[in-house]
Amino acid sequence: MKNIFITSILALTFMACAQSPKQTETTTAAEAIATPVAPTKAQAVLKAANGSKIKGIIHFSEDGGKMKIETMVEGLKPGPHGFHLHETGDCSKADFSSAGGHFNPAHSTHGAPGANGHHAGDFGNLMANNKGKAATSLTVEGLTMKPGADSIIGKAVIIHQDKDDLKSQPAGNSGPRIACGVIEAL
Repeated sequence: MKNIFITSILALTFMACAQSPKQTETTTAAEAIATPVAPTKAQAVLKAANGSKIKGIIHFSEDGGKMKIETMVEGLKPGPHGFHLHETGDCSKADFSSAGGHFNPAHSTHGAPGANGHHAGDFGNLMANNKGKAATSLTVEGLTMKPGADSIIGKAVIIHQDKDDLKSQPAGNSGPRIACGVIEAL
């Protein structure tokens, strides 16, 4: 009887040990499914204001805490145009006012990109060449694609008619919004 009791305890112990790795694997797999990986690439396809022939795409890529922004836009008048990230990913109104104000989670003042205390959405100016094309690249800090207050996903990119003076409050006196695109993860 004593041998049967010891054998039963040993058998239960081995069964419990054999089950533990499977439970751990199942939990680990479930945790992996529940924890989405943040995107590292996104894009915004531009929509032109009524009467405008602007078209283009803005690509975003995140690496090492920095956001690279690449523009391929055409149909602009030659020269500088205010270029900003806006707080709401909504380009439904004809004047693009549905995109809200500049993306500004730190409640800073408007300014040049790289300047201390500027809006997170201040990208400065896009420079269109004499053919109306703006193919540029810039890198900014303080933005991410990860969920949270500094995320660009679901925000809007706006191009303005005029030059951003990089100082007037709250938006650089850059004139009407002439193109809008919602940022979507790739």
